[in-house]
Amino acid sequence: MIWTYSSLPPDEMSGRITGNFERLSLTTVNNVDHIESQSITGISIIKYFFHQGTSVDLSMSQLTASAQSYLKQLPPGIAPPLIIAYNAASVPIIQLALSSQSIPEQGLFDLANNFVRTQLAGVAGASIPLPYGGKRRQIQIDLDQRLLQERGLSADDVVAAMSSQNLIIPAGAEKVGEFEYNIKLNGSPNAVDEFNDLPIKTVNGTVIYFHDVAHVRDGSAPQINIVRVNGQPAALMTIQKTGDASTLDIIKEI
Repeated sequence: MIWTYSSLPPDEMSGRITGNFERLSLTTVNNVDHIESQSITGISIIKYFFHQGTSVDLSMSQLTASAQSYLKQLPPGIAPPLIIAYNAASVPIIQLALSSQSIPEQGLFDLANNFVRTQLAGVAGASIPLPYGGKRRQIQIDLDQRLLQERGLSADDVVAAMSSQNLIIPAGAEKVGEFEYNIKLNGSPNAVDEFNDLPIKTVNGTVIYFHDVAHVRDGSAPQINIVRVNGQPAALMTIQKTGDASTLDIIKEI
């Protein structure tokens, strides 16, 4: 089981996520022999070892149910964990590398994760973890601390302004005669550059905008692994075999 929470220090990962979930899972998951875990920056890896003859499918469903109930106790914004059935023979049966001379690394990761991976997920017997390499697309706000101090603002003001103005709000429908129209509120900018024109706060009668103290851009999270194919940036997908499907049949379908 792999929990991820970007940039959270190892001691916080261990204290807030790893340790508490280990104790919870021991009361909800059957036939656990022992548990091993490791917490590093932003990542928690928990390995469950079961007694001989245990139903792995049942154990995975119990872990999944425990994780869903545990999410409410975790820091806001954390994603559900990745749960993988693993044994000593679990090695990739095939590896797929995506590279390009024109597509940036954010695009390669996006293509691998959201398009190629989802289509291959329907292949019987194939298990496809998240891609290696590439950059995870992320809308970033680059703050200028000097400009913030000059205008009497803090990073909290920027966060509050973004949270209150980037909203997805269902507004229902309007009926006019025999027609019904869906109503959409313009509570969220349609383009990244439009974030720079949002107001943050009024200071001494002057409205301070994002572009006055920061720059909002279409960027990526800090890269923690790199893949190269013939010197070009790439994203690597490893495909593992699960169940009783034939290895050759899985490769053929892929």
